[in-house]
Amino acid sequence: MKDVKLGRRALMGAGLAAALPLPALAAYPDRSVRWVVAYAAGGGTDTLARLVGAALSQRIGQPVVIDNKPGAATNIGAEFTAKAPADGYTVMTADNGTLVFNAALFKRLPYDPVRDFRPVGLMARFPLFLVVGEKPPAATVQELIQKAKASPVDCATPGIGSPHHLAMERLARETGVRFNHVPYRGAAPALNDLLAGNIPMMVLDYPSGAEYLRSGKVKALAVFSPQPLQDMPAVPTIQAALNLRGFEAFAWQGVVVPKATPDAVVAQLTKELDAAVKEASVRTRMQQIGLEPLTGGPTEFEALLERERGIWLPLIRDLGITLD
Repeated sequence: MKDVKLGRRALMGAGLAAALPLPALAAYPDRSVRWVVAYAAGGGTDTLARLVGAALSQRIGQPVVIDNKPGAATNIGAEFTAKAPADGYTVMTADNGTLVFNAALFKRLPYDPVRDFRPVGLMARFPLFLVVGEKPPAATVQELIQKAKASPVDCATPGIGSPHHLAMERLARETGVRFNHVPYRGAAPALNDLLAGNIPMMVLDYPSGAEYLRSGKVKALAVFSPQPLQDMPAVPTIQAALNLRGFEAFAWQGVVVPKATPDAVVAQLTKELDAAVKEASVRTRMQQIGLEPLTGGPTEFEALLERERGIWLPLIRDLGITLD
């Protein structure tokens, strides 16, 4: 009888425990969030991450710590993020290089752009211009194409496989001309040579060259955006100037997390990131440094990736462009 009574007491205790409320799960986030930037500190990507990261930190009530992991065309930072715990405490700035171009530029990657990452949301895009210096090879983009049909023209970019380089190659292919690609290690040295008259033209992103474009030290023949920029309405688009329907090219950036990050965490990050990008102070600062705010959650991000992969991967492979 004594054993039976103890059993009943144990059952009653278990039932009482089941009736009590369970301890609340820790709310996300309850500690700092690491934001991986696969570029060096001080550049445009780093500046954007710090700008949006500061606004995001205010919204989530936790520090957002920028962790620069540059090198290997973003592969170092991408591999680190792909292997990080999928708990929402590691996010990464991902661009069209990381998620699109690298799949064709490298025979092997230390990460898989599709299987290893989950899109959170978009942040901004960098408009690209075709610009000339003080010794222009042509006065208009139409004249430039006619000249390049007769003889290839030197064109600088910040590097092989960059959005700038691929925009140049796509323009050459769609107009039936050839440019002599002059790759540099970044936009700054290419721009310096353009200003010095050592090269006749280059593909320049707006954040790197806004000061010189606004002052007239370099002249924009055309912009690769689908519409003229608000800051520079007189600069024609490639589409309109050359009748190339659907032609556009940008350097763009968004935020991703490791693939297995829980739905609820991604949904919260998407909501807060979107709100951070839409803050008036953030948008104003973006526009001041030459960025176009770009909003959209996972659905819009995935649609962008599908379009970009359909355009750029075949181009890279057909031209045999490689970083190996």
